[in-house]
Amino acid sequence: MLIQRRHLAALGAAAFASPALVRPASAQELTLRLHHFLPAVSNVHRHFLMPWSQKISAESQGKLRVQIFPSMQLGGAPPQLFDQARDGVVDIVWTLPGNTPGRFPRIEVFELPFVGSPKAGPNAKATWEFYTTHLRDEFREVHPITIWTHDGGVIHANKPVNRLEDMRGLKLRFPTRQAGEALRALGAAPIGMPVPQVPEAVSQGVIDGAVVPWEVVPSIRLQELVRNHTEIVGAPTLYAASFILAMNKAKYEAMPAELRTVLDANSGMVAAEMAAKVWDEQGPIVREQVARRRDNRIVQLSAAEKERWMIACRPVLDNWLAASRERGFDGAGLLADARGLIAKHGG
Repeated sequence: MLIQRRHLAALGAAAFASPALVRPASAQELTLRLHHFLPAVSNVHRHFLMPWSQKISAESQGKLRVQIFPSMQLGGAPPQLFDQARDGVVDIVWTLPGNTPGRFPRIEVFELPFVGSPKAGPNAKATWEFYTTHLRDEFREVHPITIWTHDGGVIHANKPVNRLEDMRGLKLRFPTRQAGEALRALGAAPIGMPVPQVPEAVSQGVIDGAVVPWEVVPSIRLQELVRNHTEIVGAPTLYAASFILAMNKAKYEAMPAELRTVLDANSGMVAAEMAAKVWDEQGPIVREQVARRRDNRIVQLSAAEKERWMIACRPVLDNWLAASRERGFDGAGLLADARGLIAKHGG
């Protein structure tokens, strides 16, 4: 009896010293830091990144959390975000590959003028499927959680743009290299800058406006800074920009399997569709809000006028195709695949 009591006491002491012996095995808790460039009031933050992080927390029973830092709160500039994820400065970033022009040439196929759909859904689904076939090597330095492309962009300017001639000399902010080339082909003076810099640049007369989708307009108060908004309706659209939700590769690979499974279930096409929903749902809401403003004016190019713009932008595609040959990849094949996937997904 004495031996038995001593044995039980020893087990009790060991259990007290090592709590893992008396708890069922489970994954450790993990918090990932997500960094991005838009303010917390932006539609992307409120309607995509926050719900996405909350879904992950719920499905992991609180063991996997994503802490979001908007407005570059962790330091640096928007063009540095990709490298912040690559280098482990942060765990996850939301950014545009186009913030570093020429670095990711293959994904530019979705950013070429008059290629994308005016809806984010087809663009986003096509981009993710395209990634699985063509872009793995391009983004090998990180673990892509998802990649997608937004809906058609709109020209927002301090003077009316009704036809091609109205673009001449207009200083417009562009988001990607190919969007900039398209604006140049249309006669505008493209100026590249991260979107958070747009309000100050417009206010100081550095630029006359910007090309951005409706979704982002309220977060930079663009509807208050300029009064004219020109839509290029129908498919294909003037331009679209691609995004990536990228994670540090080593951090991803070191995750406990249980938590990595939860993250994987909310990655890829699932996350791309969640992101696209923000543009396709919030864009029309923003457009309606702008339309109700007394001093704002929304115009749509006629079909004949749009055809003129498409002809003017044709050299941009030709130049990209020639550059792709010089860089050693089949741009024509990628362009055909991209268009096919956009059509497949309803674009």
